[in-house]
Amino acid sequence: MSERPVLPPVLHIRGRVLVGPGPDGGPDLDVRDELWVVGGRITYERPRGARETVRLTGWVLPGLVDAHCHVGLDAHGAVDRAAAEKQALADRAAGALLLRDAGSPADTRWIDARTDLPHLIRAGRHIARTRRYIRNYAQEVEPADLVAAVRHQAARGDGWVKLVGDWIDRERGDLAPCWPAGALRAAIAAAHEAGARVTAHCFAEDSLPDLVAAGIDCVEHATGLTEETIPLFAAHGVAIVPTLVNIATFPGLADGGEAKYPRWSAHMRRLHARRYDTVRAAHDAGLDVFTGTDAGGALPHGLIAREVAELRTAGIPVHDALGAATWRARDWLGKSGLTEGAPADLVVYADDPRQDLGILADPQRVVLRGQIVA
Repeated sequence: MSERPVLPPVLHIRGRVLVGPGPDGGPDLDVRDELWVVGGRITYERPRGARETVRLTGWVLPGLVDAHCHVGLDAHGAVDRAAAEKQALADRAAGALLLRDAGSPADTRWIDARTDLPHLIRAGRHIARTRRYIRNYAQEVEPADLVAAVRHQAARGDGWVKLVGDWIDRERGDLAPCWPAGALRAAIAAAHEAGARVTAHCFAEDSLPDLVAAGIDCVEHATGLTEETIPLFAAHGVAIVPTLVNIATFPGLADGGEAKYPRWSAHMRRLHARRYDTVRAAHDAGLDVFTGTDAGGALPHGLIAREVAELRTAGIPVHDALGAATWRARDWLGKSGLTEGAPADLVVYADDPRQDLGILADPQRVVLRGQIVA
């Protein structure tokens, strides 16, 4: 006789549940007094006959979203499963329960079977121009092979493909676009035919018009946005993930490359100096701005609270900075939040994060797939 599966206990969370934007989509949220988790799913109806109930109290948010990180990758390339597991657990402890992996050479599909690890949406492996990116990271190809590479990575990913849009050109001694416009158009069309959206690493200015014209869906970092290209992004609905905690490393990178590439170093310092103005102007123009940390290369995982704080420092209103890591980001990635019947992925805080975004750095309880995991 087969044993019945062991169901998680019913959770009853009381306090203030920040469900998401109200009907008008403004800063006033749909806030409720309590929710239950039954069979791993959210309900706002009191369950009948629950024998075992765990009670929690606090301010509740959907599981946070790190929309640009790298699970299975470190500064030298792919890491083993044990290291990738530690990365995912660090994100989980920080309350980041939905991760968009923006490129990794490691096969991390085993994570899908781990109900104790965050949900992972993959973009396959970076696709870069030959010898124009970090060693051991990318599938490196020339423009003639870009379409084939995109099709290959679309099959490896979960609805996303990641291009390296610009990188240092050693002959120029500065950042430069990696792909001709025609190759980009064909590659992005191929990804869309395969049902995948396309995002691109871009630090500088020059690659952005061609990417928008080719139909790009998102740009990572986007430090090169200007008053000319921001309206293009807005008109075509191109989202950005600024990764401000990563952009903070630009001055150190510039110092390290000063002797060999002084032009590149000066450019990186300029991009860093105007980073907050760039993000604020993008937001004010109506671009979708989402949170991403770029963890997994040089940065550790678990930095999502710092990235939300950086958006606020850039001048993004609190409700938009919070939405960039919660409701809006989940909707953008096709995942539910705190809605009736949704999987119970949520974080409980001691106080209202709308009053102090620093509270995001101190989750009291983390609930993943209906289980209290931290």
